[in-house]
Amino acid sequence: MSDHTHAKPAHRSRTAVPAKKAPVRNGLLHEKARILVTGAGGFIGSALVHALNLRGLTQIVTTDLLGTDEKWRNLAPLAFEDYIPAGDFLADISRDPESHGRFAAVFHLGACSSTTVTDADFVLRNNFSYTKTLCRWALSTGARFVYASSAATYGDGTAGMDDKTEDLSRLRPLNLYGYSKHLFDLHAWREGILPDIVGIKYFNVFGPNEYHKGDMRSLVCKAHDEILRTGRIRLFKSHRPDYADGCQMRDFVYVKDAVDMTLHLAETETAGGLYNIGSGTARTWLDLARALFSAIGREPSIEFFDMPESIRHQYQYHTCADISKLRATGYQKPVTSLEDAIRDYAVNYLAPGKRLGE
Repeated sequence: MSDHTHAKPAHRSRTAVPAKKAPVRNGLLHEKARILVTGAGGFIGSALVHALNLRGLTQIVTTDLLGTDEKWRNLAPLAFEDYIPAGDFLADISRDPESHGRFAAVFHLGACSSTTVTDADFVLRNNFSYTKTLCRWALSTGARFVYASSAATYGDGTAGMDDKTEDLSRLRPLNLYGYSKHLFDLHAWREGILPDIVGIKYFNVFGPNEYHKGDMRSLVCKAHDEILRTGRIRLFKSHRPDYADGCQMRDFVYVKDAVDMTLHLAETETAGGLYNIGSGTARTWLDLARALFSAIGREPSIEFFDMPESIRHQYQYHTCADISKLRATGYQKPVTSLEDAIRDYAVNYLAPGKRLGE
């Protein structure tokens, strides 16, 4: 089974679409559509709800595990129909698939995203088992199912970072989070349902609404605080001779672009399988640091320190998303440059402490 064979799933045709909307966005995300967003209080989830609001969609059911952090603040400026704790929602649809009505699309972005968590039972239950159940339910009710996979499934990159590959089994994720995402990709591939759904392999996403993530925040967010506090940014030294300090590379993508790409794939009926979501360009940590200093009008001051030994074995020195598969679906918008994205983030969100929608 090829992960990029585009079969037209029968369940897509069940969505009632006004004819006049169809030429614009295939009609899936029209203003009357009901949408489910899991992980809606999180970083990408809340950004996606905000993007839907900008399109005039408010019939959105949100789910999450809000816990004791301040994820709820991401939801406060947003418009949606209902909020249901993630565990309650799963129990409800397991008992009665129609308990919360029908949805045109399900965006499953909820997951334990920590790359350092060690409770394997919890992560696999939360990231793998939950996704299997939700996917079965979505397909059985005729909803378009879009879920967050991850670039972490590619591991160290030696097996490639190709979203067109037909052999997912050769990938070796480096951490439990990546493995949990890889398991569902494999499940969907082996079950033959991958062409009927969309799996999003997000690369290094950054931008507003990540404040609650603590150590898992992007370097842009953490470094902004560090500059204001100390006047400088500290970066990991390189522990490989082929990379100078600060010249380790990442595909950094602004959350506004990542969400726009996600919505495009959701409403493109011929899109199916796994898709890389990134900028398509690898940039260094030094590029990022210098762009941030420039955005806030300060002279660069950068120090390097040893990478903790506990993460050296799973550290990626180069990531870059090949987004040609995304482009082939008709997504032709330019990607926001790293410098412009950091400036927007720093000036319009980090400095005033604002969230999307405020």
